[in-house]
Amino acid sequence: MPNTKTPAKKTATSKNPSPAQGNSQLDKYFADSLKDIYWAEKQLTKTLPKMQKAATTNELKNAIEDHLAQTEEHVTRLEQVFEIIGIKAQAKKCEAMEGLVKEGDSIVEETAEGSMTRDVGIIMAAQKVEHYEIATYGSLVQLAKVMGYDDAAGILQQTLEEEKQTDAGLTDIAENNINWEAELEGGEETE
Repeated sequence: MPNTKTPAKKTATSKNPSPAQGNSQLDKYFADSLKDIYWAEKQLTKTLPKMQKAATTNELKNAIEDHLAQTEEHVTRLEQVFEIIGIKAQAKKCEAMEGLVKEGDSIVEETAEGSMTRDVGIIMAAQKVEHYEIATYGSLVQLAKVMGYDDAAGILQQTLEEEKQTDAGLTDIAENNINWEAELEGGEETE
């Protein structure tokens, strides 16, 4: 039977002989990291529709639409994790995500509307976001396990797996046609 723990009562396990009692530096760091990714996911719910509108191919537009629905679910899951660890769901500005979103906006501005090159750029920007999320969720899963939040770890693991699947799907879209079609567009440049 899994050792499910709550913030009010943590018990020791063989992997965690002296678990934190909710006031350790690690507990605070974990909570702060959750607030950071919570902000990031909420920001993506605003950013993904813009990326979808800027995309050229229906395949990429559909992938972004699917990811938007998934991102909304990720926000809900993070709210469940906050509840499990006993703190209010609260967002803290994620500087990394803000930078990635700005970079994505620049890509759209710097590429020709309706071009495959724009789709290449959108995919690259989206994959940078995915890789950031994969790194964050992977770390959060491990921290949750160490801290004894097994239920939270399971929820975070589910999101991690979905982020990996989204990344792989974007790679497939790029490699199966968009990158090749962008190469055929020639030397047209935008200002």
